[in-house]
Amino acid sequence: LGALGFVGFLQAPAALAKERSVLSLLRSLPVTAEQPSGYDRDLFPHWDYLGNDCDVRDRVLITEARKGPSTGTRCPVGRGRWFSAFDGVTVRDPSQLDVDHLVPLAEAWASGARRWTTATREAFANDLGYSRSLIAVTASSNRSKGDQDPAEWLPPRTSYRCTYVSHWIAVKWRWRLSVDSRESSALRVLVQSCGNPRIQAPARAR
Repeated sequence: LGALGFVGFLQAPAALAKERSVLSLLRSLPVTAEQPSGYDRDLFPHWDYLGNDCDVRDRVLITEARKGPSTGTRCPVGRGRWFSAFDGVTVRDPSQLDVDHLVPLAEAWASGARRWTTATREAFANDLGYSRSLIAVTASSNRSKGDQDPAEWLPPRTSYRCTYVSHWIAVKWRWRLSVDSRESSALRVLVQSCGNPRIQAPARAR
């Protein structure tokens, strides 16, 4: 499938989505050691072109803008107003934002994506079908996170941490990725401390 083809497919609504506890999603993830060897960012073709001078990154910025952007739905994206959930910072210049893969590409590779086809990795890296997969945040907070999982890094904005952990688990569940034992233990403690919230389970992507 070309870029427009698979992105369009992933944007199909999840008709059978149902509410699940986050802990139940976590328990369904396989627990295995990570295998990071061989990772290369280029193995995940990302920011696919969507037409009208817009790519996937542009689309996330347009969708998540709290006000604007000045270019409307056209690209390149102009000034507007965004709220960075990781650190609680309001941003008006889109050049100060990164579009973060909530589950980093390197983490996905080590958690099972190394076995995927390039087309599936491309679909993961451009996942517009689940609004939690990609998020616009300040470049500084994204660089602070890097490729770390929630056992190693949590957003500095503490009020967002329960949401972050819930979305991390949901994205891994959507893509049938694994967790390592340390990550699994940390996530379990975090979810329990958050009161085991319930969320809409995303559609399975593969």
